[in-house]
Amino acid sequence: MVIKETGIGNKEAFLSDLDHVMTELGFIRWAWDYNHATYDCKFEDKANAYYLRVEGNAVKGKLEDPHTLLKLEEPYMGKGVFPHGLEYETPVPDHILQAAKRKLQILADKLSHLSA
Repeated sequence: MVIKETGIGNKEAFLSDLDHVMTELGFIRWAWDYNHATYDCKFEDKANAYYLRVEGNAVKGKLEDPHTLLKLEEPYMGKGVFPHGLEYETPVPDHILQAAKRKLQILADKLSHLSA
């Protein structure tokens, strides 16, 4: 499920700034390669785990250089499915989706104060 109109898609930030802000908000940078980073934040209810994911693509530089400039994509959510990863077609419970949107609002605000 893509979460649109968050103010995050197409934002740009330096890797070091993005890592700091995302860690502060509870995101973990799991997957990455030299041109792409993925940040996940876990939300849980009684029976399931859902992951809010924000991805960024390098527009200048390569990852692990703190001065690499990343352009962010629209965030999305999926249900954790062991051992396969995330299922994006499963509906996300409203209370989880609302908590994710609140976190995205905070992220958008923090990103607006970064200089890229």
